[in-house]
Amino acid sequence: MERTVVDAETPSPAHAVARRGLSGPLDTDGVALNHYRIPPGEGFPSGLHTHADQEEIFVVLEGVATFETLAGSGENENEVTGGAPASPRTGHEVRVEAGEAIRFAPGEYQSGYNREDEALVALAIGAPRESTDVRVPVRCPECGDADLGLDSGGERLSFVCPACDAERVPASCPDCGADGMGLTLDDANTVVAACESCGAEFETPPFRE
Repeated sequence: MERTVVDAETPSPAHAVARRGLSGPLDTDGVALNHYRIPPGEGFPSGLHTHADQEEIFVVLEGVATFETLAGSGENENEVTGGAPASPRTGHEVRVEAGEAIRFAPGEYQSGYNREDEALVALAIGAPRESTDVRVPVRCPECGDADLGLDSGGERLSFVCPACDAERVPASCPDCGADGMGLTLDDANTVVAACESCGAEFETPPFRE
């Protein structure tokens, strides 16, 4: 039996997201467990992404979570059979209130935010515990057969196509030069790349030449 404190430590600065990993202290074998306290205007780490080898469950304890969600590659209503998905790919938003939980199947894209005026407190659960196949909703520009996979094992972050092994390295924001770019839904629920610093949006994420 293992036992630990659940609540996350108070972050510094006060407006930052607080995350407490519970898998290690509880010595879990088959499940990843994290506790989050997210202030207004912030969100869970990462933009739109999916774990092709892991299902995720979010349990909202306080506040309201707004999740952007997008069907996985091969399931999107805008996708053309046997070719690259039609542009643009669209998703939708789901509000999850305190006392509710939501599950995302392996391959189903999601990103979560706190768009309310009070703190969001939630548990994030993933099974199995380890995930090695993380995808982003960007079709491979070389072969068009698969969404790009995240590769963080090298000297620099890159995206690699699981179908043809083509590699792309993300570039800075073309407008302000900041490095923080993420995938999200715009006002029309269309997938775009957005700069976390200046808010500029692009139909496709910028890559280095």
